[in-house]
Amino acid sequence: MIIIIGATGTIGSTLLERLVDLGVPARALSREPEKLRDQIGEKGRSIIEVASADASDPESLRRAFTGGSQLFLAMSNSPRQIELETSIIQIAAEAGIKHIVKISSPAFEKSSPVAVAGWHQQIEKTLRDSGLTHTVLRPYAFMQNLLNLAPTIATQDVFFGAMGDSPCNFIDCRDIADVAAEVLTNREVSGQIYTLTGSEIFSYPQIAGKLSALLDRPIRYINMEPQALNRNLIEHGHMPPWIANHVVEIQAMATVVLERPTDTVKRLLGREPRTLDAFLKEYVENLQ
Repeated sequence: MIIIIGATGTIGSTLLERLVDLGVPARALSREPEKLRDQIGEKGRSIIEVASADASDPESLRRAFTGGSQLFLAMSNSPRQIELETSIIQIAAEAGIKHIVKISSPAFEKSSPVAVAGWHQQIEKTLRDSGLTHTVLRPYAFMQNLLNLAPTIATQDVFFGAMGDSPCNFIDCRDIADVAAEVLTNREVSGQIYTLTGSEIFSYPQIAGKLSALLDRPIRYINMEPQALNRNLIEHGHMPPWIANHVVEIQAMATVVLERPTDTVKRLLGREPRTLDAFLKEYVENLQ
């Protein structure tokens, strides 16, 4: 039995769809099980068991892990990341889970540290020390996060950042979910660390050009100093300071560490990853 933590997230919800299509039974955990049952629909409920559990409630996790052999672990980043995921891994080991698939982050870079990447680095060490078979997925920037640029694109025909013209790796979360499904159902490719990207890299000015063509009006990218972007995200984007810091740190890293696409998605799935052009075209109405 595959246990799913993060079933309502962007990656986890798509993973559930893939497992339903494959006819692979799983148990999805949620603090709001009825809402999750509605999310997966009638077809999903015939294959996916839904259980009530809370990552901060060890007893609920122990009950939910009973009979499980694999665990998919995808939690939203938070200041409690290390505490919660470390506890989950320990409980999973005690419950007899044999294989954990963890959504992590790009490798921690000392030359341009990202705090959240450091959290994941510590959690990965916990996985190594646990003795469990584990597969670590390290995706780069989610294409879906570009939809967060919509408010200023819609009202001002601009979006902001601090990456200059540095290229960045992007990946569609649906490709991450497809890779997760593959490593959960194919033992031959489990037990590895996989860095996941799309097949191309793009700078924010290039994305502005693509959006201009799609929306048929000029869209500009305005580059800001990191401190100014941080203030803008907190004051106008209403982000908690730690999230604003994370966004700025990621963008600062892109200006220091050259990003290159990998062929991991193609090697694992036998097809090219989804392209940014296709993603933007599919979601153009969300960026109007």
